[in-house]
Amino acid sequence: MELYLFDAEYVLRLRNGDSATETHFVGYFRQLLRIKLRARYLSTDVIDDIQQETFIRVFRALRSEHGIRQPERIGAFVNSVCNNVLQEHYRAQGRNLSTEDTDPDPPDKILNLEKLAIDEEVYERVREAVKSLAPRERDLIRKIFFQELEKDEVCSQLGVSRDYLRVLLHRAIEHLREVLEDKDLPPKTREPEKKKG
Repeated sequence: MELYLFDAEYVLRLRNGDSATETHFVGYFRQLLRIKLRARYLSTDVIDDIQQETFIRVFRALRSEHGIRQPERIGAFVNSVCNNVLQEHYRAQGRNLSTEDTDPDPPDKILNLEKLAIDEEVYERVREAVKSLAPRERDLIRKIFFQELEKDEVCSQLGVSRDYLRVLLHRAIEHLREVLEDKDLPPKTREPEKKKG
């Protein structure tokens, strides 16, 4: 999925209710929001509800008197609205979970390289798995997890926003996890097998 650059003309078409622009906007952000929300292990119904409420609020803001003053920041705005809706969902469920509003980069629940790298053998297997990724994903994983570069620095190097970096990183981690699940990792990293009998 390519990063789309929004401009004032695009936002004006949205405010005026241009159906083709609305369809593009919803299609584009639906994919990004789904990636974000799936990482939080929410059910499909909840994801759909949060997406729908996010779009309702974003369009309401777009068409308000002051609208959105910085079209190039519309991605960050959609992300922020989604975070608010997500927090409301957690509160309604009686949970006390933080989202990106309180922690800009929450620990990734999908894969924790420090836990995988229990010893040098596992660490080398992770490195081998990284080599099998597409070049861009391989480069991203290395920068973030092995070189431990600051995310702002990585954004600058790749020419992407912080929001889109999260999308790229999530996608790379998903692919890495798939590769690791296919590999025969040492027994200590797997669930212990139940004894028969």
